Amino acid sequence: MKNTFSDNTQIQVVSTFSELVNTHFQGDSNAICWHRNLVGDFQEIVSKLDFIENITEISIENLSALQLSEQGHIARETILNDIQLLSDFGASPSLNLLKNYERDDELDFISTDVYSFHVDRAPIETNTFLCTYYGPASDILPNDQVEQKISIPSIREKLKEIYEGTEDEFEAFLTDYCFDLHYQAKENSQPVNLGSGHLWRLAVEHPKQQVLPCVHRAPFEKDGEYRLLLIC
Repeated sequence: MKNTFSDNTQIQVVSTFSELVNTHFQGDSNAICWHRNLVGDFQEIVSKLDFIENITEISIENLSALQLSEQGHIARETILNDIQLLSDFGASPSLNLLKNYERDDELDFISTDVYSFHVDRAPIETNTFLCTYYGPASDILPNDQVEQKISIPSIREKLKEIYEGTEDEFEAFLTDYCFDLHYQAKENSQPVNLGSGHLWRLAVEHPKQQVLPCVHRAPFEKDGEYRLLLIC
């Protein structure tokens, strides 16, 4: 598979898991891609898994119990190996079968669900890892192509209208309800789709982070379109 990310200054491309976890974010780069051309039938795995709810976490036991063809078995071994690699690294990977995420439609002027461009925040030094094995993949955007939603005057004024505290505590209110994590794409922005099969490491906002956190969003699923996603 042709590497379509090499010319993007936001993305560093590596060829091993060791490089993925040991390469430092630097400059404008806040996304690292272990670029892979996976083989195997991941669609077969999706077709044989049971949906329990819109987001169904798949256990290793349930995955291992599936009766699969040779190509399905190859796909399963890839997933199990990724889970093992991330677990050995100290992460807590979750394999999810997705119909859709919950939408945030409480406020009509600002969205804070995962379909909105956003960054992840953590109190400790960590990263977001994700790989889409089947279905639509997430998008990322360079930080200079987005604007923080709470800095947009019309949105900020409407947030003040629903805020019931003192002026001094308004910024804390924005943080407490995660409004500050969400971004609006600028005109002529160019999102990069993360594609299928690649294992990504995205920068997270935390006290020791040396680069800006990676702005990303989940894809809008179509009816009957499912995703198989590893994330931690």
